[in-house]
Amino acid sequence: MRITKENTSAVFIDIQEKLVPVMNEKETLLEHIQILLQGLQVLEIPLVFTQQYTKGLGETLAPLKSLISDFSAIEKTDFSCYGSDEFKEFLRTNKSKQVILCGIEAHVCVLQTAIDLKEAGFTPIVITDCISARSSANVGIALERLRHEQIMTSGYESILFELTRTSQSESFKAISRLVK
Repeated sequence: MRITKENTSAVFIDIQEKLVPVMNEKETLLEHIQILLQGLQVLEIPLVFTQQYTKGLGETLAPLKSLISDFSAIEKTDFSCYGSDEFKEFLRTNKSKQVILCGIEAHVCVLQTAIDLKEAGFTPIVITDCISARSSANVGIALERLRHEQIMTSGYESILFELTRTSQSESFKAISRLVK
């Protein structure tokens, strides 16, 4: 199945002040997420951020917030983003069919969101080089479960070029610069 710009949206899950410092390979994770975010903006893909229990876990990291002109995040307490009515409204408003997922933690909020989206009839695409957990073992557990659930995975560079489709696209040069 090809992923196209039409009816695709993205969710950046719980990339928060008190969670990121304890993530495995956090510097690489943030670098990849920033490239993905900027690329999705170039491609004009609707996107949303979520925050799990902001009072306890803090805000979305400032370097990411600074890349969004009118930043806001969906507050949630369910691990799955799909437990939030505001998230479901985001999907309805954007006529989402395919949903790109990234963030933390891979084996909890990302995994549960992907499973719930699939069960609700969406096609979730987990960007594996834009997810993390406290340990690499937990990322491995998440990846194994995603395979078992037959949930699509991709990398940030791969998904950006798939959405771009052709080197003749107006966004090709901008995407190329981001991934180099």
